Amino acid sequence: MNSLKVKILGTVCMLIIIFLTAASYLNFKYQKQLIHKITTSNIHLLNETVKSSIADAMRNGRSDEVRSILSKLSASAHISSIRILDPEGVILNSANGSEVGGTIPKEDLSAIKRGDSTILDNLQTFTSISLIKNSPACHGCHNPASEVLGILQVNISTEDLRGYLEAMRNNEIGSTAAIILLIIITISAFIYLYVDKPIRRLISSMRQVESGDFSSQINITSSTEMNLLGSHYNHMVTQLSDVMNKAIEHERDLAIAQGKLAHHREVHQLNQRLETQINEIEALNITLEERIEEIEEANYKIADLAGELEDKNTNLEKVVARLSTLYKVGLAINSNMENENIFRLIVDTTMDTLHADIGYIIIHDKQKNVMMVDTLVGHEKLSSEEVYLPMKPSSVSGWVINNGKPLLISDISDAPQFDRFSALGYERKTLICAPLVVKDEIIGTITVVNKNDGSTYTNEDLGLLTTIAAQASIAIKNAMLYEDQQRTYMNTIHALVSAIEASDSYTRGHSERVTRYSLAIARKMGLSPERLKIMERAAVLHDIGKIGINIALLHKVGRLTKEDVLDLQQHPNIGIKILEPIEFLSDVRICIEQHHERFDGKGYPNGTAGEELLLESRILAIADAFDAMTSDRPYRKALHLEIALKELEDHAGTQFDPAIVPHFTELLRQGDFFFPELAQQAVQGYAAPAC
Repeated sequence: MNSLKVKILGTVCMLIIIFLTAASYLNFKYQKQLIHKITTSNIHLLNETVKSSIADAMRNGRSDEVRSILSKLSASAHISSIRILDPEGVILNSANGSEVGGTIPKEDLSAIKRGDSTILDNLQTFTSISLIKNSPACHGCHNPASEVLGILQVNISTEDLRGYLEAMRNNEIGSTAAIILLIIITISAFIYLYVDKPIRRLISSMRQVESGDFSSQINITSSTEMNLLGSHYNHMVTQLSDVMNKAIEHERDLAIAQGKLAHHREVHQLNQRLETQINEIEALNITLEERIEEIEEANYKIADLAGELEDKNTNLEKVVARLSTLYKVGLAINSNMENENIFRLIVDTTMDTLHADIGYIIIHDKQKNVMMVDTLVGHEKLSSEEVYLPMKPSSVSGWVINNGKPLLISDISDAPQFDRFSALGYERKTLICAPLVVKDEIIGTITVVNKNDGSTYTNEDLGLLTTIAAQASIAIKNAMLYEDQQRTYMNTIHALVSAIEASDSYTRGHSERVTRYSLAIARKMGLSPERLKIMERAAVLHDIGKIGINIALLHKVGRLTKEDVLDLQQHPNIGIKILEPIEFLSDVRICIEQHHERFDGKGYPNGTAGEELLLESRILAIADAFDAMTSDRPYRKALHLEIALKELEDHAGTQFDPAIVPHFTELLRQGDFFFPELAQQAVQGYAAPAC
């Protein structure tokens, strides 16, 4: 806050708080010392009185009264213990008879030998020590050579004293706080009445003058200074009003004079007057020009400030762009496990933020000691021979992998140890390269090359790429692990499928052929790479459920009974249960479940029809049925190709999707697939089997 009243009030209050707090603390400390001195004096007086009583009793031969005296004194609420000791610390007599003959702690004995007369024990107890010296009156029963007959030790509780000090401190704090609060309220009221309120009246009057009202007059009587300020202000307003009135009258007189001029002399006089006014106007113009120059200077300053603000906004936009990049890379880590997708997203977002022409990721193959280029963006695609690059001294990525730290080359001309032309076939002018590190292991690099605006990369760009690389490393490693896990799953399931087909010479190679047919149809229909992967996995695994079917039933040559058919129709459900624990095969499980459904809804196991079936399921049903027709089975020989094609076309719209059948028949008639010799005889009225 820049308010004058707040500054005054704050400063005064701070000084008052400091002074009063210091004064209260010193007063409390002084009173505490005074009470301590008084208490110490009283304890000494008590000791002398006790020693006198004990000496009188001893002189009169009443030594048995000593313990009685001590017991009476210890009955006081303020005396916690009282005893008489010998110089070696042995308790000779005490108000507590059980202590007699015992010894005091060594630290207390050490204090006695040092000659301490009063000890303050942690503000809990005053311990008073007083020597009982040998005197001529005692020589009858004590050795005159002994200087000290005993030591009187009195322990006095300080609980009441501490309570008094606590109450005194609380009173001191409360009274100080009340005084401070009262002073603050008084000063605040004073400032409001004698400073703030008059200033507000003065400002209000100034605003009236600014609006053209010169009749405003103020009368401030709160103080002599404010009264003087108000008087000068009123005088200034009056003078300003007079100047304005005179200027108006002057202009009015000039207009009248111009209307009445009829004589040369009057015209001459008028010209002289006009000349004078022109001089005044020129003077005003000079003043106006000075003001204009001041305004221009202010405009220049404003322009400078605007430029600074624009620079700051530009820097802020850069920071926001970098944060956006980091956010997108973080999303890639959390939402995607496919290598290709993650690599592409990381490279695209990094190039966009760093304004790069070219970007790519390299994976280091430690076993072969070569670098595999992945996800090259901004340059022509790599041929198969260009995927792997050797590790050599002039390679930027090789240097980063060997040294384990990022590299900034602002201008390739300043780094002759590196090749100007990359092994990938483009010219490098400026670049930054950062290592991809996972658990202290460098798995590769990420590189951006050549800014699209022609500028060079800076340390700030290097820092951003290093941060992106740290996040990207985790995503890439996770994707590689995920891909290895999927590959392991698929290899295991491939082995199961091969085991199933190996037991039956009639179905050997069935899954491989169905996969070939299905992928050819899917590619012809333009399915995406992700859907092609689902198609391939579903085709390979579509008969996995036959593991749970009796092998004798699978090889049965004769006619199948109703029970046999029902048992065979369970293999899609069995396949779903086998693959259910594998999360990434969720879409594949649906295809396997639906590959024996019919387009007209008369298939099994659920009777799903038409567009409710997955497109991949409808493709798989056609490929599976075609291979069943063109393969030898225990109960019949393979059909001729033309007969199988006719069966597909005849059942389009009932068993098969009519939009897919033409694609497959076109592929078959083009001769893209190899077929064994089929039976020459035509089989009439054959219904397409559902294998």
